[in-house]
This record gives sequence, C-alpha cells and structure tokens, in this order.
Amino acid sequence: MTDIAAHNGRNGVPCLACPLRLKPAFKTKTDDELRFVQSMKTEHRILPAGADIIHPGQEDPELYTLFSGWAFRYQLLPDGRRQILNFLLPGDLVGLQASLLSAAQHGIEALTEVELCVFPRKRVWDLFVQMPNLSYEIAWLGSREESLIDQNLTSVGQRNAGERIAALVISLHRRAEALGLVTDDSFRFPLSQQQLADALGLSLVHTSKTWSRLRKAGLFAMADGRLTLLNPRLTSRMALLYEREVAPRPLI
Repeated sequence: MTDIAAHNGRNGVPCLACPLRLKPAFKTKTDDELRFVQSMKTEHRILPAGADIIHPGQEDPELYTLFSGWAFRYQLLPDGRRQILNFLLPGDLVGLQASLLSAAQHGIEALTEVELCVFPRKRVWDLFVQMPNLSYEIAWLGSREESLIDQNLTSVGQRNAGERIAALVISLHRRAEALGLVTDDSFRFPLSQQQLADALGLSLVHTSKTWSRLRKAGLFAMADGRLTLLNPRLTSRMALLYEREVAPRPLI
C-alpha cells in the first residue's frame, strides 16, 4: 500500500442538491444544517483504488464523507499482517477517530475509486460548538461504526467460517440496497478473497473453500464482479440477519 497524493476532482454538487440525501438510507436535514455542512466542506476529492485515505500514524487527518465508492478501515501488525475492521460505503463518515486523536491508530484504504467530501480537522470543533444537533449525529455515526466492528468481532469469535462469510455478504447487501446500489438482488462486490480473509480472521485457503461451498449451496452467484444474493434464507440464522431492519442514519 502506498500513500498516493490526492488530486482534485469536480467541485461536487452542493449539499442542498446532494443525490445521496434522497436515498432511504439517510435521515433528512434542515436547509440551515445543510448550509452549515456546505460551509465546512473544503474540497471534493477523488482517489484511485488502493490509495490511502488515511495512513497509520498520520498526524493531520481530515474528516470525510464517502460520496461514492468503497473503502475499508484496517490495522497492521508489526510483521505486516492486516486486520480489516470494517467496510465503508457511500454516505459513511470516514476518519472520525483519527481526526480526534493526535495520530491515526489505523489506516483507511480505497477499495475502489472513491470520491470524498473533505472537512478540515480544525473545523470539527466549530460544529460541536455551533450545531449541537449535527455534533450529536457525528457521535451517533461514531457509535454506529463501533457497532459494525462489534458485529464483525462477534463473527470472528462465535461464528464458523460459513456463517462469517454469509453474515458479511448479507450485511453488505442490505447496506448497498438502502443506497440504491442493488438491482434484481445484484450489486457490485469489489472485495477480493484476501480482503474477506483479512476481515474475518480466516486463512486464504479456508476462505476460498468456504466461499465456493456457499456459492454451490445457493446463497449467492458471482459474475462480472457482481454478487447476486439468491437465497438469504438458506438457514434460519441467515434469515434473521437478512430480515434485520436497517434504520435510516444521519448523513454529514
């Protein structure tokens, strides 16, 4: 992984006209709140797949909203082993923990090409002082990210390999569906099997064998980089995951 310099993309649509805000995944905001968010935004940044959005140890990370694309948050061990903590989809807040600490304790990498709304680290405190409702929403989003990591830790600690992969696939499908990224139960699935293994505490060989077994069992199909969820009720445990409600969340 390399720290690739960011380059400016288009200026981005105004917050008042942001197409993400029309998605069922997000709660509505007042015009005043949107104008304040717009006043904080300094840049609309585009990064290629594989770029570091935040690198471990970075001392001046900004705060971002992921406008498009996929990313993931990870930690590295001294010997180079990597644990993927969670995956980030459009609308997710990126870098809150890093922007509040003196140095980032983790890294965030673009899984695909991404577009980011950039908010300067120094303005975060303005938001807490001037817009308490938005500051509460930022705290809520931080808690949500922690909850996603809790779910992943539960998988690693208590689920077998098949259950781990199924839980992740179903969770990502539901999140993508709320963003309007699913058509006929099919959505772009950019994760490699190595990234799955790094997220789920499995060896690459075990991941590959389990992935093939679930595909043959009829949970999903893969073609041209898209995953089609065929039978999320393959087992009662999978059905419970699939039927869990995805509540609307704030979008900064």
